[in-house]
Amino acid sequence: MNNIIEERNPIIQLLLSIVTCGIWSIVWLYKILEDTSALVPEEDLNPGLSLVLTIVTCGLYGIYLNYKIAKMLVFAGEERNIRISDNAILYIILSVFGFGLVNYIIMQSDLNKFA
Repeated sequence: MNNIIEERNPIIQLLLSIVTCGIWSIVWLYKILEDTSALVPEEDLNPGLSLVLTIVTCGLYGIYLNYKIAKMLVFAGEERNIRISDNAILYIILSVFGFGLVNYIIMQSDLNKFA
């Protein structure tokens, strides 16, 4: 398997998000979307459009997007015999209660399994 996913330290990404008052979290989300899209190209996930829709809808599309990413990661894991937990419901709950960065940490940890 060729490494199409860049391994990133979730804690460093979190700290950068905090230090930049959330600006880095937008970049981080874009990178998560890119990596997920590379793992499951048949889903036709457009990282740029997804990010814009998340911003324009004040995060509502982001809740759906978190759910979709969870399902895509599980699918990619099954294809490659990598165990990925289905965290879709957890992502929705965390997003609704304002803990979206926790979702990113879990997603990045799952993505690192593919690196």
